[in-house]
Amino acid sequence: MIRWRKGEVVRIRREWPGAVELDVAVPEGECRALAYPPLVGRPEPGDEVLLNTTALAMGLGTGGYAMVVAVPNRLPQDPQGPGHLVKARYTPLQATVLGADEQDSPHHDILREADSLDGMPVIVADLHSALAPILCGLYEAAPGTRVAYVMQDGGALPAWFSMAAARLREVGWLASVVTAGQSFGGDVEAVTVHTGLLAARHVLEADVAIVAQGPGNLGSGTKWGFSGVSAGEAVNAAGVLRGRPVAALRVSEGDRRERHYGVSHHSLTAYGRVALVPADVPVPELPGELGERVRDQAELLAVRHRLVPVPVDGLHEALRESPVRLSTMGRGMEEDLAYFLASAAAGRLAASLLS
Repeated sequence: MIRWRKGEVVRIRREWPGAVELDVAVPEGECRALAYPPLVGRPEPGDEVLLNTTALAMGLGTGGYAMVVAVPNRLPQDPQGPGHLVKARYTPLQATVLGADEQDSPHHDILREADSLDGMPVIVADLHSALAPILCGLYEAAPGTRVAYVMQDGGALPAWFSMAAARLREVGWLASVVTAGQSFGGDVEAVTVHTGLLAARHVLEADVAIVAQGPGNLGSGTKWGFSGVSAGEAVNAAGVLRGRPVAALRVSEGDRRERHYGVSHHSLTAYGRVALVPADVPVPELPGELGERVRDQAELLAVRHRLVPVPVDGLHEALRESPVRLSTMGRGMEEDLAYFLASAAAGRLAASLLS
């Protein structure tokens, strides 16, 4: 159930497109809060705010903010212009957006007829933290590539939550962010991952698309109870639309739990059981025992997919050039280098598929 607090804004800590981070005074002291001005209005110091403090009470890592639900004395303007896609549907903060694929969109005619990605490489990953290292590997091999990020709705729904995506957009590493399904707040909105991919290709003229959930994946410690299982569904979408799916492996040396050490069981489930169309699976050529383990585990996917060994020489240096801080599950690059190398290897392989 939701935990509620009323508070008063003390200070604005920082802001990025679509989001403002605040310090808010509540009865227990001060807490860190996040507001999305397009949804709730832009809070200023001294404003009263209504907070959802559930994430703080649960001690969440990625989403450990109090969320501003309303700024009663500073409401946002009513939306102007067309748009009838309702996202976060039937929640108190449901929002109406203009979808690229709806009838009022200037892109509707293109997407009404679009049915193919024309062989565009589509890199699929199960965690949002793979986005930046994938780009590091891609740009190390193919600088200047035009890339669109298609954000699934398994994690954060507002794209505004991702500081990484905002920064990557700012520096030109992402041409655009497409929010699909119930996610929203991207440069382009889409009803499904399928139309999100078609918009990436035919509206945004992307050379490569990356599909992953937003920050804050949900897991239950079970084989199937993990929001990143949708990575397999994204492989299917890319395949049926005649794209070239590249299934990035989730690899770890920092997580010593048996189910995650080497290739995560989540990758084996998403690509081995959920993905029904063939994909290229980049297998990073890691040294030592870990490398042997990764190769052996990846063999389980060879029944349906094409395993492609990818050298990792030079990728460590490329990762150091990332314009955003690299972190996954609370671990930095040097704490789990294999994770970031495997993601970068997916970018390197996709670069080799560009015509």
